[in-house]
Amino acid sequence: MTTDKPRVSVIIPVYNCPDYIGQAVESVLNQTYSNYELIVIDDGSRQETRLKLQPYREHIRYVYQENQGVAAARNRGIEMAQGEFVAFLDHDDFFLPYKLALQVSCFDAQPQVGMIHTGWRRVNQNGEYIQDVKPWHQIPVLDLENWVRWMPILFSAMMFRRQWLEKVGGLDTEFKQASDLDLVQRLALMGCETVWVQEVTVCYREHDRNDSLNTPLQALESWQVRDKFFARSDLPVGLRYLERDCRYRTLVWVAWRLYCTGYVGEMVEYLEKSLSYSPYSLTKTISDWVKTFGRYSAEFGYELDALSLSQSKPWQQMVSYFRNRF
Repeated sequence: MTTDKPRVSVIIPVYNCPDYIGQAVESVLNQTYSNYELIVIDDGSRQETRLKLQPYREHIRYVYQENQGVAAARNRGIEMAQGEFVAFLDHDDFFLPYKLALQVSCFDAQPQVGMIHTGWRRVNQNGEYIQDVKPWHQIPVLDLENWVRWMPILFSAMMFRRQWLEKVGGLDTEFKQASDLDLVQRLALMGCETVWVQEVTVCYREHDRNDSLNTPLQALESWQVRDKFFARSDLPVGLRYLERDCRYRTLVWVAWRLYCTGYVGEMVEYLEKSLSYSPYSLTKTISDWVKTFGRYSAEFGYELDALSLSQSKPWQQMVSYFRNRF
Protein backbone atom coordinates (compact mmCIF):
# COMPACT_ATOMS: atom_id res chain seq x y z
CA MET A 1 0.00 0.00 0.00
CA THR A 2 1.46 3.34 -1.08
CA THR A 3 1.85 6.33 1.26
CA ASP A 4 0.72 8.71 -1.53
CA LYS A 5 -2.87 9.88 -1.66
CA PRO A 6 -4.74 6.79 -2.84
CA ARG A 7 -6.75 6.63 -6.03
CA VAL A 8 -8.86 3.74 -4.75
CA SER A 9 -10.54 3.33 -1.37
CA VAL A 10 -11.47 -0.27 -0.59
CA ILE A 11 -14.11 -0.52 2.12
CA ILE A 12 -14.71 -3.73 4.09
CA PRO A 13 -17.62 -3.68 6.55
CA VAL A 14 -17.16 -6.52 9.03
CA TYR A 15 -19.44 -7.98 11.63
CA ASN A 16 -18.48 -11.15 13.56
CA CYS A 17 -16.59 -12.88 10.75
CA PRO A 18 -13.39 -14.30 12.27
CA ASP A 19 -13.16 -17.25 9.87
CA TYR A 20 -12.98 -15.27 6.63
CA ILE A 21 -11.94 -11.67 7.34
CA GLY A 22 -8.23 -12.46 7.12
CA GLN A 23 -8.54 -13.76 3.57
CA ALA A 24 -10.64 -10.74 2.59
CA VAL A 25 -7.99 -8.32 3.88
CA GLU A 26 -5.11 -10.26 2.33
CA SER A 27 -6.86 -10.34 -1.05
CA VAL A 28 -6.69 -6.53 -1.05
CA LEU A 29 -3.10 -6.38 0.21
CA ASN A 30 -2.10 -8.79 -2.60
CA GLN A 31 -3.55 -6.72 -5.44
CA THR A 32 -1.36 -6.05 -8.48
CA TYR A 33 -2.52 -2.42 -8.22
CA SER A 34 -0.89 -0.61 -5.29
CA ASN A 35 -2.33 2.92 -5.12
CA TYR A 36 -5.15 2.18 -2.70
CA GLU A 37 -6.19 2.50 0.92
CA LEU A 38 -7.99 -0.21 2.84
CA ILE A 39 -10.71 0.92 5.25
CA VAL A 40 -12.19 -1.67 7.62
CA ILE A 41 -15.36 -0.65 9.44
CA ASP A 42 -15.94 -3.00 12.36
CA ASP A 43 -19.68 -2.84 12.95
CA GLY A 44 -19.69 -4.00 16.57
CA SER A 45 -17.92 -7.35 16.23
CA ARG A 46 -17.00 -9.52 19.18
CA GLN A 47 -13.39 -9.71 20.33
CA GLU A 48 -12.55 -12.76 18.20
CA THR A 49 -12.98 -10.80 14.97
CA ARG A 50 -11.02 -7.83 16.31
CA LEU A 51 -8.14 -10.15 17.22
CA LYS A 52 -8.11 -11.58 13.69
CA LEU A 53 -7.64 -8.04 12.35
CA GLN A 54 -4.82 -7.16 14.74
CA PRO A 55 -1.95 -8.41 12.50
CA TYR A 56 -3.14 -6.11 9.71
CA ARG A 57 -3.56 -2.91 11.70
CA GLU A 58 -0.48 -1.26 10.14
CA HIS A 59 -1.93 -1.82 6.67
CA ILE A 60 -5.54 -0.76 7.20
CA ARG A 61 -7.54 2.18 8.46
CA TYR A 62 -9.60 0.56 11.18
CA VAL A 63 -12.69 2.00 12.84
CA TYR A 64 -14.89 0.32 15.42
CA GLN A 65 -18.50 1.41 15.83
CA GLU A 66 -21.52 0.09 17.66
CA ASN A 67 -23.57 -2.24 15.47
CA GLN A 68 -25.65 -0.23 13.00
CA GLY A 69 -25.90 -2.56 10.00
CA VAL A 70 -23.94 -2.98 6.79
CA ALA A 71 -25.38 0.10 5.04
CA ALA A 72 -24.30 2.39 7.88
CA ALA A 73 -20.87 0.75 7.96
CA ARG A 74 -20.41 1.30 4.23
CA ASN A 75 -21.54 4.92 4.59
CA ARG A 76 -18.95 5.44 7.33
CA GLY A 77 -16.34 4.09 4.94
CA ILE A 78 -17.45 6.46 2.19
CA GLU A 79 -17.13 9.40 4.60
CA MET A 80 -13.55 8.34 5.40
CA ALA A 81 -12.55 7.57 1.81
CA GLN A 82 -9.84 9.65 0.17
CA GLY A 83 -9.76 7.82 -3.16
CA GLU A 84 -11.17 8.94 -6.47
CA PHE A 85 -12.74 5.49 -6.74
CA VAL A 86 -14.46 3.29 -4.16
CA ALA A 87 -14.68 -0.50 -4.10
CA PHE A 88 -16.62 -2.47 -1.50
CA LEU A 89 -15.70 -5.95 -0.32
CA ASP A 90 -17.93 -8.06 1.90
CA HIS A 91 -16.13 -9.59 4.86
CA ASP A 92 -16.56 -13.18 3.65
CA ASP A 93 -15.63 -12.59 -0.01
CA PHE A 94 -12.20 -12.00 -1.54
CA PHE A 95 -10.78 -10.19 -4.55
CA LEU A 96 -8.77 -11.86 -7.30
CA PRO A 97 -5.34 -10.18 -7.67
CA TYR A 98 -6.08 -8.05 -10.74
CA LYS A 99 -9.47 -6.69 -9.63
CA LEU A 100 -8.47 -3.11 -8.84
CA ALA A 101 -6.08 -2.80 -11.79
CA LEU A 102 -8.73 -3.82 -14.34
CA GLN A 103 -11.36 -1.47 -13.00
CA VAL A 104 -9.09 1.56 -12.61
CA SER A 105 -7.83 1.03 -16.16
CA CYS A 106 -11.42 0.99 -17.40
CA PHE A 107 -12.23 4.21 -15.55
CA ASP A 108 -9.14 5.88 -17.00
CA ALA A 109 -10.14 4.87 -20.52
CA GLN A 110 -13.77 6.04 -20.09
CA PRO A 111 -13.95 9.18 -17.93
CA GLN A 112 -17.72 9.48 -18.44
CA VAL A 113 -18.34 6.21 -16.59
CA GLY A 114 -19.44 6.31 -12.95
CA MET A 115 -19.90 2.60 -12.16
CA ILE A 116 -18.02 -0.48 -13.32
CA HIS A 117 -19.30 -4.02 -12.92
CA THR A 118 -17.60 -7.38 -13.45
CA GLY A 119 -18.29 -11.07 -13.16
CA TRP A 120 -17.80 -13.11 -10.03
CA ARG A 121 -16.83 -16.60 -8.95
CA ARG A 122 -19.03 -18.63 -6.64
CA VAL A 123 -16.89 -20.54 -4.17
CA ASN A 124 -17.72 -22.81 -1.25
CA GLN A 125 -16.92 -22.14 2.40
CA ASN A 126 -13.33 -23.30 1.80
CA GLY A 127 -12.89 -20.90 -1.12
CA GLU A 128 -13.06 -23.69 -3.70
CA TYR A 129 -14.48 -23.09 -7.17
CA ILE A 130 -18.16 -23.69 -7.87
CA GLN A 131 -18.98 -21.58 -10.93
CA ASP A 132 -18.09 -18.35 -12.73
CA VAL A 133 -21.01 -15.94 -13.18
CA LYS A 134 -20.80 -13.69 -16.25
CA PRO A 135 -24.05 -11.69 -16.40
CA TRP A 136 -23.06 -9.73 -19.54
CA HIS A 137 -24.06 -12.74 -21.64
CA GLN A 138 -27.69 -12.16 -20.64
CA ILE A 139 -27.47 -8.39 -20.06
CA PRO A 140 -24.83 -6.96 -22.40
CA VAL A 141 -25.73 -3.29 -21.79
CA LEU A 142 -26.18 -1.85 -18.28
CA ASP A 143 -28.36 1.12 -19.16
CA LEU A 144 -31.13 2.47 -16.94
CA GLU A 145 -33.79 0.19 -18.39
CA ASN A 146 -31.74 -2.99 -17.94
CA TRP A 147 -30.63 -2.03 -14.43
CA VAL A 148 -34.23 -1.52 -13.38
CA ARG A 149 -35.52 -4.59 -15.22
CA TRP A 150 -32.85 -7.11 -14.14
CA MET A 151 -30.61 -5.61 -11.38
CA PRO A 152 -27.66 -8.05 -11.76
CA ILE A 153 -25.83 -6.82 -8.65
CA LEU A 154 -22.94 -8.18 -6.65
CA PHE A 155 -21.57 -5.21 -4.73
CA SER A 156 -18.11 -6.72 -4.23
CA ALA A 157 -17.75 -7.01 -8.03
CA MET A 158 -18.31 -3.27 -8.60
CA MET A 159 -16.32 -0.04 -8.37
CA PHE A 160 -17.68 3.51 -8.19
CA ARG A 161 -16.46 7.06 -8.69
CA ARG A 162 -16.62 8.49 -5.18
CA GLN A 163 -18.21 11.74 -6.39
CA TRP A 164 -21.27 9.77 -7.55
CA LEU A 165 -21.64 8.02 -4.18
CA GLU A 166 -21.51 11.39 -2.45
CA LYS A 167 -23.91 12.95 -4.96
CA VAL A 168 -26.52 10.22 -4.42
CA GLY A 169 -26.24 10.48 -0.64
CA GLY A 170 -24.82 7.04 0.12
CA LEU A 171 -26.76 3.94 1.06
CA ASP A 172 -30.21 3.92 2.64
CA THR A 173 -29.83 2.47 6.15
CA GLU A 174 -33.52 1.53 6.15
CA PHE A 175 -32.57 -1.62 4.24
CA LYS A 176 -30.60 -4.45 5.83
CA GLN A 177 -30.13 -6.53 2.66
CA ALA A 178 -31.27 -4.47 -0.31
CA SER A 179 -29.42 -1.17 0.25
CA ASP A 180 -27.08 -2.01 -2.64
CA LEU A 181 -30.03 -2.60 -4.98
CA ASP A 182 -31.58 0.69 -3.93
CA LEU A 183 -28.31 2.59 -4.34
CA VAL A 184 -27.61 1.35 -7.86
CA GLN A 185 -31.17 2.13 -8.98
CA ARG A 186 -30.82 5.69 -7.70
CA LEU A 187 -27.43 6.12 -9.34
CA ALA A 188 -28.69 4.84 -12.69
CA LEU A 189 -31.69 7.16 -12.51
CA MET A 190 -29.37 10.12 -11.85
CA GLY A 191 -27.53 9.32 -15.09
CA CYS A 192 -24.53 7.48 -13.66
CA GLU A 193 -23.24 5.44 -16.59
CA THR A 194 -22.23 1.81 -16.07
CA VAL A 195 -20.05 -0.50 -18.16
CA TRP A 196 -18.95 -4.10 -17.87
CA VAL A 197 -15.38 -5.24 -17.51
CA GLN A 198 -15.91 -8.71 -18.90
CA GLU A 199 -13.71 -10.50 -16.39
CA VAL A 200 -14.28 -12.42 -13.17
CA THR A 201 -12.63 -10.33 -10.43
CA VAL A 202 -14.04 -11.43 -7.07
CA CYS A 203 -14.98 -14.63 -5.27
CA TYR A 204 -18.39 -14.80 -3.62
CA ARG A 205 -18.27 -17.29 -0.76
CA GLU A 206 -21.33 -19.43 -0.10
CA HIS A 207 -21.59 -20.76 3.45
CA ASP A 208 -24.20 -21.50 6.07
CA ARG A 209 -24.07 -17.99 7.57
CA ASN A 210 -24.53 -15.91 4.41
CA ASP A 211 -26.84 -12.97 5.04
CA SER A 212 -28.46 -13.75 1.68
CA LEU A 213 -29.85 -16.99 3.13
CA ASN A 214 -32.37 -14.89 5.04
CA THR A 215 -34.50 -15.00 1.92
CA PRO A 216 -37.79 -13.89 3.55
CA LEU A 217 -36.11 -10.59 4.45
CA GLN A 218 -34.42 -10.44 1.05
CA ALA A 219 -37.79 -10.95 -0.63
CA LEU A 220 -39.51 -8.30 1.49
CA GLU A 221 -36.82 -5.68 0.92
CA SER A 222 -36.58 -6.40 -2.82
CA TRP A 223 -40.28 -5.59 -3.04
CA GLN A 224 -39.91 -2.51 -0.83
CA VAL A 225 -37.12 -1.20 -3.08
CA ARG A 226 -39.44 -1.62 -6.06
CA ASP A 227 -42.21 0.25 -4.22
CA LYS A 228 -39.86 3.07 -3.29
CA PHE A 229 -38.49 3.38 -6.82
CA PHE A 230 -41.80 3.36 -8.68
CA ALA A 231 -43.30 5.81 -6.18
CA ARG A 232 -40.88 8.47 -7.39
CA SER A 233 -42.33 11.42 -9.30
CA ASP A 234 -39.25 11.92 -11.50
CA LEU A 235 -39.24 8.63 -13.40
CA PRO A 236 -38.97 8.79 -17.20
CA VAL A 237 -42.19 7.87 -18.99
CA GLY A 238 -40.53 4.80 -20.51
CA LEU A 239 -39.88 3.35 -17.07
CA ARG A 240 -43.52 3.76 -16.12
CA TYR A 241 -44.39 1.36 -18.92
CA LEU A 242 -41.94 -1.17 -17.46
CA GLU A 243 -43.39 -1.15 -13.96
CA ARG A 244 -45.76 -4.11 -14.25
CA ASP A 245 -43.14 -6.27 -15.96
CA CYS A 246 -40.46 -5.29 -13.41
CA ARG A 247 -42.76 -6.09 -10.52
CA TYR A 248 -43.73 -9.43 -12.07
CA ARG A 249 -40.10 -10.41 -12.67
CA THR A 250 -39.11 -9.33 -9.16
CA LEU A 251 -41.81 -11.47 -7.58
CA VAL A 252 -40.89 -14.54 -9.64
CA TRP A 253 -37.20 -14.06 -8.85
CA VAL A 254 -37.76 -13.81 -5.10
CA ALA A 255 -40.10 -16.81 -5.30
CA TRP A 256 -37.26 -18.79 -6.90
CA ARG A 257 -34.86 -17.67 -4.17
CA LEU A 258 -37.39 -18.72 -1.52
CA TYR A 259 -37.82 -22.10 -3.20
CA CYS A 260 -34.05 -22.67 -3.33
CA THR A 261 -33.69 -21.98 0.39
CA GLY A 262 -36.63 -24.10 1.48
CA TYR A 263 -39.29 -21.42 2.11
CA VAL A 264 -41.97 -23.10 0.01
CA GLY A 265 -44.92 -21.47 1.79
CA GLU A 266 -43.46 -18.00 1.24
CA MET A 267 -42.72 -18.94 -2.38
CA VAL A 268 -46.42 -19.61 -2.94
CA GLU A 269 -47.32 -16.19 -1.49
CA TYR A 270 -45.01 -14.35 -3.89
CA LEU A 271 -46.10 -16.36 -6.92
CA GLU A 272 -49.72 -15.62 -6.07
CA LYS A 273 -48.86 -11.93 -5.82
CA SER A 274 -47.18 -12.07 -9.23
CA LEU A 275 -50.48 -13.08 -10.84
CA SER A 276 -51.65 -9.48 -10.47
CA TYR A 277 -48.79 -8.30 -12.69
CA SER A 278 -48.47 -11.18 -15.14
CA PRO A 279 -49.06 -10.37 -18.84
CA TYR A 280 -50.16 -13.97 -19.42
CA SER A 281 -53.14 -16.19 -18.76
CA LEU A 282 -53.02 -18.33 -15.62
CA THR A 283 -51.88 -21.41 -17.57
CA LYS A 284 -49.15 -19.51 -19.41
CA THR A 285 -48.09 -17.78 -16.20
CA ILE A 286 -47.59 -21.09 -14.42
CA SER A 287 -45.59 -22.35 -17.39
CA ASP A 288 -43.49 -19.19 -17.29
CA TRP A 289 -42.75 -19.75 -13.59
CA VAL A 290 -41.38 -23.22 -14.30
CA LYS A 291 -39.27 -22.00 -17.21
CA THR A 292 -37.98 -19.03 -15.21
CA PHE A 293 -37.07 -21.18 -12.22
CA GLY A 294 -35.14 -23.45 -14.57
CA ARG A 295 -33.36 -20.54 -16.24
CA TYR A 296 -32.33 -18.89 -12.99
CA SER A 297 -31.08 -22.21 -11.65
CA ALA A 298 -28.99 -22.84 -14.78
CA GLU A 299 -27.53 -19.32 -14.70
CA PHE A 300 -26.44 -19.73 -11.08
CA GLY A 301 -25.24 -23.30 -11.38
CA TYR A 302 -27.98 -24.92 -9.32
CA GLU A 303 -29.56 -28.21 -10.25
CA LEU A 304 -33.27 -27.91 -10.89
CA ASP A 305 -35.33 -30.35 -12.88
CA ALA A 306 -38.16 -28.16 -14.13
CA LEU A 307 -40.25 -31.18 -15.11
CA SER A 308 -39.91 -32.73 -11.66
CA LEU A 309 -40.75 -29.38 -10.09
CA SER A 310 -43.95 -29.03 -12.14
CA GLN A 311 -44.96 -32.60 -11.25
CA SER A 312 -44.10 -32.38 -7.54
CA LYS A 313 -46.90 -32.62 -5.00
CA PRO A 314 -46.36 -29.12 -3.48
CA TRP A 315 -46.33 -27.54 -6.93
CA GLN A 316 -49.44 -29.42 -8.04
CA GLN A 317 -51.24 -28.42 -4.85
CA MET A 318 -50.29 -24.79 -5.44
CA VAL A 319 -51.47 -24.89 -9.06
CA SER A 320 -54.75 -26.51 -8.05
CA TYR A 321 -55.26 -23.84 -5.39
CA PHE A 322 -54.66 -21.03 -7.87
CA ARG A 323 -56.97 -22.54 -10.48
CA ASN A 324 -59.75 -22.82 -7.95
CA ARG A 325 -59.27 -19.21 -6.87
CA PHE A 326 -58.73 -17.63 -10.27
